[in-house]
Amino acid sequence: MRVEIEPAEIDHALDHAYHHVVKEVAIPGFRKGKAPRAVLEQFVGRDALKKEALEELVPELCMQIVEEQKLEVVAQPQVELVQEDPVVFKATFSLRPEIELGDYRSIRIERMAVEVGDSEVDDFMQNVRERHGDWAPASRAAQFDDMVVIDVTQGEKGGETRSHEGQQVMLMKDSMLPLPGFSEHLVGLSAGEEKEFTLAYPADYRLKDLAGKEIEFKVKLNEVKEKHLPELDDDFVKSLGEGMDSVEALRQYAADGLKKVAEDRAAREHEGKVLAAVVESAAKLEYPPVFVEDEINRLMRDREMATRDRGGLRAYLAALKKTEEQLRDELRPRAMEQVKHDLVLGKVAEEEKITVEAAEVEADIETMMKSAGEGNERLQELFGTPQARQLLENRMYARKALQRLVDIALGKAAGGPEEQAETGKEAKDGDAA
Repeated sequence: MRVEIEPAEIDHALDHAYHHVVKEVAIPGFRKGKAPRAVLEQFVGRDALKKEALEELVPELCMQIVEEQKLEVVAQPQVELVQEDPVVFKATFSLRPEIELGDYRSIRIERMAVEVGDSEVDDFMQNVRERHGDWAPASRAAQFDDMVVIDVTQGEKGGETRSHEGQQVMLMKDSMLPLPGFSEHLVGLSAGEEKEFTLAYPADYRLKDLAGKEIEFKVKLNEVKEKHLPELDDDFVKSLGEGMDSVEALRQYAADGLKKVAEDRAAREHEGKVLAAVVESAAKLEYPPVFVEDEINRLMRDREMATRDRGGLRAYLAALKKTEEQLRDELRPRAMEQVKHDLVLGKVAEEEKITVEAAEVEADIETMMKSAGEGNERLQELFGTPQARQLLENRMYARKALQRLVDIALGKAAGGPEEQAETGKEAKDGDAA
């Protein structure tokens, strides 16, 4: 909306601002609150008084516009002063999103079948042995998967060097640490042997200051260690202390666990496909830009929390040679996708007449409290606030809506909310009979 303010309205607002400001300003020769308006304007400046007046008048006019135009706004308007005399301002109102779902009830997407093969179970069993293996000295040349103890001196060509003694390094093929090719240079060395070599950081290395730089290494290999794995027998399984007493029991435990992980992964992937299809089929999906900006702000706060132990967001951005604005631009597509998902799930919850009872919220909170264990005082304090409980309730709505869509896509849901209600009534009648 482009709004021109009538001079009479400005003058009335100036008078109101005068009565407010004059009580706060001490003007020589006058008692506080008694200086005439003309004197006050000379003392603080007409522009300052006008600014004070507009800070109160403009929000009032915006509210008047909302009421007169019957606008369904979802955020404070963004206001921009366009002209000083006469005063003209532009107000941008963020309106309630308009969403019209497509025929989401006709969407059918099969969930991928999950199978766990013997090879996956064998890998699990081998990893268990690896985790419980012991390192022992080896009287041979170093090989991949060995542990070596080295003294190393390194530095840029012609620059300062730094030395480290007694460093333990796993020789992993294609390892990127400390630089690509480092492990390969140590394979074949025996205890007491030395080697000098030069390696370069990749040209696209994430730390731009190091990208492409060459580092000279001088390495002395002191010791080679190899891992001795325990025998995979019943005694070893019992020693794990997991309540199992045989190799077969451990294999069954592995198969069940791997299948559960695979099923969870397949379920998440299926949910993503279903939700993407519903969003794609939406007939109308319009929302104000402020929704995306709010989601970007949330993602930025998450990034700040994630980098707190590494100096915070500022240090994180400095290491990446990026500005905050560049990071916001990178997060924008993800934020837009999340906004669409949230709006569609909200509309589905409305269409499917999904409800969340207070008892369900309480049960969810109790589950989180138990998971937190001792020291959950912070959670108790958090969920004692109406805002946190409302956020949790909103998430439960979204979870239920997504599950309804999954059931529909798998052909497990009834035809519609009315049919579901009727089906539920028939089931109750049958129970009563």
